[in-house]
Amino acid sequence: MVAVSHPAQSDASTTDALHTCIALLSTVHGYRDGYTVEHEDRVTMLAVGIGTQLGFGAPRLAILRMAAIVHDIGKIAIPAEIIGKSGAYTDAEYALMKGHCLVSYNILSRLNTTWPIAEIAYQHHERLDGSGYPRGLFGSDILLEARILAVADVYDAMTSVRPYRPGLPRDFVLGELHQMAGHLLDPDAVDACRNIALRNLSTAPENPATAWLRPKMSGRQCT
Repeated sequence: MVAVSHPAQSDASTTDALHTCIALLSTVHGYRDGYTVEHEDRVTMLAVGIGTQLGFGAPRLAILRMAAIVHDIGKIAIPAEIIGKSGAYTDAEYALMKGHCLVSYNILSRLNTTWPIAEIAYQHHERLDGSGYPRGLFGSDILLEARILAVADVYDAMTSVRPYRPGLPRDFVLGELHQMAGHLLDPDAVDACRNIALRNLSTAPENPATAWLRPKMSGRQCT
């Protein structure tokens, strides 16, 4: 299992450089694929809210936030016509889409840090019963941060407008997450997601130490 180290353990210059790299990656990705980056924005806010409810302190929330902001950066390697396709994927297209986790890992693993940002992004499509991808990890072999990210990712994917369907109702999606809890998705993260959704909250109050991580890009359009 990958250990989670804390931002406080690194010097300020290294932390600032990492912050800059994450923000740069997100900005570049936004010009290439605004639809996915807006999804990453929403997932980030929800994931941080879940982490807060599960008792994460500011250092661990910072790691979760950084991973969430760029968890789909690997989709930069997928053709835009597939990202925005309105119909069902072919087997080949679906295989290509699933490859975004590895591309994300390959990009993020180049960051000069021991924090598991790349690993969290790599694992966000893994499922507790081993049915996820790309490695078929089971249970506690999946980082808690990745399990949180998985819940936030599924919730946003289902409630948001997609190229191939309208967004699904909140209560229906919460029911679906409840059915997935325990065998696909982390049950504590699902409960926290439900609490946030029912209270119409997206995240805890902004922590000044991590506020830089989501500069708003006015006028960004979805593809």
